[in-house]
Amino acid sequence: MNVFKLAVASSATVCLASEQASSVNPIRKVVTMLQSMQKKVEAEGEKEKELFDKFMCYCKNSGGELAKSIDDNEDKVSTLPSEVEEAEGALSQAKEDLKTAQVDRSAAKAAMSEATAIREKEAAAFAKESGDLKTNIAAVGKAVAALEKGQAGAFLQTEAASVLKALVENNEKLVDADREDLTSFLSGGSGYAPASGAITGILKQMSDTMTATLADVTATEDDAIATYDALMKAKTAEVQALTERIEEKTKRIGDIGVKIVGLKQDLSDAEESLLEDKKFLAELEAGCATKEKEWAEICRLRSEELLALADTIKMLNDDDALELFKKTLPGSASFMQIEESTSAVSSRALSVLQQAKAGRKGDRQRLDVIMLAIRGKKVDFGKVITMVDDMVALLKEEQLDDDHKKEYCEGQFDLADDKKKALTRTEGKLTASIEDAKESIAALADEIKALGVAIKDLDKMVAEATANRKEENSDFKTEYASNSAAKELLGFAKNRLNKFYNPKLYKPEAAVMVQVHAHDAPPPPPEAPGAYQKKSEDGGSVINMIDTLIAELDKELTESETEEKLAQEEYEELMADSTKKRSADSKSLTDKATLKAETEDELVKLSDEHKATVKELMATEEYISQLHAECDWLIQYFDVRKEARTGEIDSLGKAKAVLSGADFSALVQTKAAHFLHRA
Repeated sequence: MNVFKLAVASSATVCLASEQASSVNPIRKVVTMLQSMQKKVEAEGEKEKELFDKFMCYCKNSGGELAKSIDDNEDKVSTLPSEVEEAEGALSQAKEDLKTAQVDRSAAKAAMSEATAIREKEAAAFAKESGDLKTNIAAVGKAVAALEKGQAGAFLQTEAASVLKALVENNEKLVDADREDLTSFLSGGSGYAPASGAITGILKQMSDTMTATLADVTATEDDAIATYDALMKAKTAEVQALTERIEEKTKRIGDIGVKIVGLKQDLSDAEESLLEDKKFLAELEAGCATKEKEWAEICRLRSEELLALADTIKMLNDDDALELFKKTLPGSASFMQIEESTSAVSSRALSVLQQAKAGRKGDRQRLDVIMLAIRGKKVDFGKVITMVDDMVALLKEEQLDDDHKKEYCEGQFDLADDKKKALTRTEGKLTASIEDAKESIAALADEIKALGVAIKDLDKMVAEATANRKEENSDFKTEYASNSAAKELLGFAKNRLNKFYNPKLYKPEAAVMVQVHAHDAPPPPPEAPGAYQKKSEDGGSVINMIDTLIAELDKELTESETEEKLAQEEYEELMADSTKKRSADSKSLTDKATLKAETEDELVKLSDEHKATVKELMATEEYISQLHAECDWLIQYFDVRKEARTGEIDSLGKAKAVLSGADFSALVQTKAAHFLHRA
């Protein structure tokens, strides 16, 4: 009877309910129940053995994976700090190299600007000096040519004579005697004797000296230009090389910065994973060891229970025992039907959690902890329900964190994308503005060059027109003087004829005019010897011819005066128009040069702003890349994770409902005790 009580106690999960009396021996029902219990215990043992084997396989595999993960993370934790330090050193060196390249490029550009300024001053000085020398050489050449042709008087009336006179007065290298001779000659003095050739010799010597000086300054200018071109070529190549180096260093700094961010993130992840893996491995090893001990105890108890059931069945199924019970237990006994046991409730809860675990991707350890608690020998459903509630709260907290993180990521992506679009638009506008500025500078340079050529051509035309006007005026004066002298001479001739043929028309004062202009007209004919027969008819014809010639001279004088007046008016109008045009062109040249300088300054500002914008755009793209690294996985799997958590929470709720409905242990114990008492 004690063995029977032990068997009933070991199956304390049975509940009893009254049933109809039966003609079958009640002990047969008891034996049948015991045999059913025996099969159920064996079946549960096989099922639990399968679960235990799977659990131990999980312990073995998970432990190996965790150990490998720990080894990998330990390697990372030991090596990544040195890689970060090395990368930071490389970043620092790259920044120093960039700064050095920038300083060197600025120095090269400053040297180019300084050399250009010096070259412009040298070129201006050369232009002035060479221009003066060429002008003086040309003046000396004209003087020598005029002297050699015997046209000294005509030369002294030219502009070249004025230039030569100024040259003689300001030439400190001339000896005083030569200067006096040249000054006397250029002043129209009578002390110069063309046959002597002294003035010509002095002028040729001056020309040779100035020609040699011009050759020297020209050679010096050519050397300076060659030196400047070589310097500019070398500095331009240096600036280009430094610019390429700056661009390379800038890109390298960005790449190293990204690398450092990645290395630090890897180190942080490795450290975090290492701690979590070690903690979970310790928990896993402890849980697996505990489970092995529990399993050994379960196997021992199950063996004892099966032995008790077998002994009880043998004891009750004996013919003598059956006969005895027929006598002592006539009729039927009232038994309770078996209701759902605690293990069944545990099995149902485990089944729900097992399904949740199978459908969950990722972290399933927390479900394992709850399942381990349910599978425990002395399961406390209250504690398990608390664990379930805690896990549900944790899942909801994790989901809330994911919601916040997703909101943050989407907000940051929107802000970063908007900033990138704005910077891209700004960069495009700056690029277009830079191209426009470059085109404007090139166009202004062409216009400035064209204006310079136009002003130079205008000055040349004015100089030529002035020279032509002077020459025309000189020709006019010469022609006017010649015509006037011819007219006076014809008048004298006519008066002289009248004295002979028409004494009444004779004018004695005309002789004075002859004396005044005696150097221009031939002397009067000598008196004819002896008496002469007047040829009045012929004399009248001559006088008429003289009157005709005088009339033609008067006409020519009038026409030449008119032409001279018109030519002078046209020249003055041309000079006024040229002066006005030159003033306008000079102002336009100054304005365009100023505008070109302003545009070049604006181009520098635009270039700097463009570089800053590109740099900021690159930083924004780098930040977007980091955001992708941080957020893409969450956004991609957000719905999946949320659905998985919802399913897990639902499964935990179902498991909690199953466990909450199993609070009937008191009823089982009470009815079992009542049954044992009756037995």
